[in-house]
Amino acid sequence: MNVYIAELTAQLGGSECEVDIFTRRDAPDLPPCTELTPNVRVVHIDAGPAAPLDPVSIEPWLPQFQGGVAAFAEKRAREYSLIHSHYWLSGLVGLGLAERWHVPHVAMFHTLGEVKNRARRAEQEPPARIAAERRIVAAADRLICATPHESDFLVQLYGAQRDCVAVVPAGVDLTRFRPGDQATARSHLGLDDGPIVLFVGRLEPLKGVDILLRAVAATELDRPITLIVAGGDRESAPAAVADLDVLAHELGIGDRVGFVGSIPRDELPDYYQAADICVVPSYYESFGLVAIEALASGTPVIATRVGGLLYTVRDGQTGYLIPWRCPEPFAERMEALLENDDLRRHFAAAAPDSVQRFSWDHIAAQIGEVYQDVVNRYGASFASRGSAG
Repeated sequence: MNVYIAELTAQLGGSECEVDIFTRRDAPDLPPCTELTPNVRVVHIDAGPAAPLDPVSIEPWLPQFQGGVAAFAEKRAREYSLIHSHYWLSGLVGLGLAERWHVPHVAMFHTLGEVKNRARRAEQEPPARIAAERRIVAAADRLICATPHESDFLVQLYGAQRDCVAVVPAGVDLTRFRPGDQATARSHLGLDDGPIVLFVGRLEPLKGVDILLRAVAATELDRPITLIVAGGDRESAPAAVADLDVLAHELGIGDRVGFVGSIPRDELPDYYQAADICVVPSYYESFGLVAIEALASGTPVIATRVGGLLYTVRDGQTGYLIPWRCPEPFAERMEALLENDDLRRHFAAAAPDSVQRFSWDHIAAQIGEVYQDVVNRYGASFASRGSAG
């Protein structure tokens, strides 16, 4: 979500739209306001302790956050054409500010609590989140989602009106994520020339990393697979890393799994280019940005047939979609690609062209059209203000 907001607002700022991004101060040394890109500012609002908090801990501080946003706008004499909120917590603030300022509210959830709970029985998103999402769906002037699949969920599970939902996919930075020389990337990362499989994402049960570990252990190849797990680390997610590390050793592949932690985005292209395959074994993905980044880098993707992955990975052309959440089919597809260089190269060659439609300039233009339509529907006076919050 952070990547999405940064990339989208940079594009909007480049088109002369003025954008303020409001976020809660989660560190004491953050400046009150800073320019992110031309015409785009990040504003840090004091709401609760200046430290990272989980969503449940943030919710009680939302009224203070809303008040801080309103005070900033009043002090700076800022008037906004519309509000675009991201995630359910921000959506609640968006509802309050839209009513206070009499401007339209565009909401985007990125993930939905009800869908997460249904995707994996052990998931327990709090009822307060789902109730909040229902409030936002009922009151927002427009809902943006990344796939037709998510649009259906909003209508069927949350009662959204179909004509209130705009489907606009997420984007990818095609100047950053592009094909490169595999040997050079591996040299940069200190990797050898054996088979390499990559996972990128948060280390949480919904991402299915345990499925991938079992799949790697089940493969039968002449040369053993090296699995790189990028995401989380022993400081930010110690329990998750420890549990997965124990599982890897129990499966007999502990010496072939590298937990490299969270990777700076500037370094991610080397990982995609170094890998033979990127695997996305999630129980649910609202969009699946990792798959897009991998494909843009010319790396075939093996993914679960769920959510947004249905619209990004072309089964049998740029990778494989697995309809079962179990290790054996993932192992079979990994073996098929790693044993057949020609097939893997064919998928790799087709991958970048398949995601050109996700370039950020195209996506920002579509979002801009949604904004304009909303503003036009709610009065020309909004359009004259030329800014967004």
